[in-house]
Amino acid sequence: MGTRVDFYLGRGESAEWLGSYPFDGHPASVFDQASELFAQPLTEAAWREWVARFLADRDRSTTPELGWPWPWDDSRTTDFAYALDDGVIYGSSFGYEWFRVDPNAEDFGQPDDDGDEKTAVFPDMSARKAVTYGPRSGLIILGG
Repeated sequence: MGTRVDFYLGRGESAEWLGSYPFDGHPASVFDQASELFAQPLTEAAWREWVARFLADRDRSTTPELGWPWPWDDSRTTDFAYALDDGVIYGSSFGYEWFRVDPNAEDFGQPDDDGDEKTAVFPDMSARKAVTYGPRSGLIILGG
């Protein structure tokens, strides 16, 4: 299975979901070649453009018009979620505490311990579900 990733504009129940990808969602994979995102406070337009380019370069991306690709109802079960909030990129792993994504920090600023409680809040995507078990799912089936 892949390291799934969801992208948002804003955080919380009213955040806008911008899209998802089923593989390589770890901050080192997503932001390794994206130093321009961290040079100055990021604008909404620049974040939208960057996310759109990130998803467009991958054949397994899901954008909002395709519907929510996962069988779960929000990003608390997704490996990583990233959100632009007030010019800063934040990340959450499996819905645990938001952390500021920092390309200069060890593991991009992700805490060593996710804690005991999932504190990140995401919009409920259950009404937008369009679950797929095809290439956009990240599901890897081995057979013999």
